[in-house]
Amino acid sequence: MKQQITSPKLRQPNGHFSHATTIEARGKLVFISGMTARAADGSITGVGNIEAQTRQVCENLKAAAEAAGGSLKDICRVDVYVRNMEHFERIHKVRREYFEPPLPASTMVEITKMTSPDYLIEINAIAVIPD
Repeated sequence: MKQQITSPKLRQPNGHFSHATTIEARGKLVFISGMTARAADGSITGVGNIEAQTRQVCENLKAAAEAAGGSLKDICRVDVYVRNMEHFERIHKVRREYFEPPLPASTMVEITKMTSPDYLIEINAIAVIPD
């Protein structure tokens, strides 16, 4: 069972994530590659729109987790790469639509380039799918 960890010695997160996540190491580890706003038909969703791109990224994460036999609830950690850190609140607004407590641990960093100049966000993830 996944558990969200918080510490009174740490500032509470201002985004939609936990300080740490624990999980019993029984089950299947799934390492989900960086997902972008590319739809199944190859088009890029929401060019110039961080919320639309974040939704597509979350849908892609969901599809990958489901293909491995799990769900978004099984994701324990995400790494988020963004082109503009000013989008932080809008990204977390969308993440709240997809991730329920206990929340995955998370790191977000701003980067200068991605594989397409139209991408605003990319997220990779680690999930543990129970036996």
